[in-house]
Amino acid sequence: MISIFRKKEFLIDQLEGITDIHNHILPGIDDGAANLVDSIQLLERYNQMGISSFIATPHVMNDYYPNTRETIENALQNLKLEVNQNPNLSKVQINAAAEYMMDQHFLDLIKTERLLTLKENMVLVEMSYFQAPINLNEILFTIQTSGYKPVLAHPERYAFYHSKDLRKYQDLKDRGCYFQLNALSLTTHYGINMQKTAYKLLEAGMIDFIGTDTHRLQHLEKLSNTAIPRKNRDFLYKMISKTREYFN
Repeated sequence: MISIFRKKEFLIDQLEGITDIHNHILPGIDDGAANLVDSIQLLERYNQMGISSFIATPHVMNDYYPNTRETIENALQNLKLEVNQNPNLSKVQINAAAEYMMDQHFLDLIKTERLLTLKENMVLVEMSYFQAPINLNEILFTIQTSGYKPVLAHPERYAFYHSKDLRKYQDLKDRGCYFQLNALSLTTHYGINMQKTAYKLLEAGMIDFIGTDTHRLQHLEKLSNTAIPRKNRDFLYKMISKTREYFN
């Protein structure tokens, strides 16, 4: 809740009541919560911050996190059972999607099974932080001709797209990509260049949605202390409102 005694406006106050569409709260299946204890601790801290609705998005990355619909749904059910036994989390609602690495395995999945989506046909995708897939255009085309809409996770974190202008990002938008900003990118958590690019994309109106991409408690603690620069507030409010409109 926004305090009248604060001279600054804090990001976490604006995120209160939002559905977090990108997080790693499911236990034991990727680099997020290691077990149910970690998951519950995360949810309790979220709850203190006024966030109780989630779309969990574990990695689907064949070489490292070979998750399937079955492993994700099993982890979701295990977490829901634990949540139901915790009276402090009575308002928590959790659904599951996935964060798909755009690689050959992903192309195979599109052809053989139904993807786990954020909502309807919106699918959360990511790239390597070292370089874009050499067949990126083919992947985006396949996503869309298969009936899905790509939501690119944390575009601000792909340093190979950073430049004085935003032409490379505009090309992705022209190819039908939605952009999901990491809330932590509004801090220096990932580095100053990521923060600068996050604000550039925000000011250019290119960001569609926001998510926390929380993996551990330290991420939430950092968010709780993040102030919003006055010049960026209107851009941020618009993006948060759009996220609520689509996912709440």
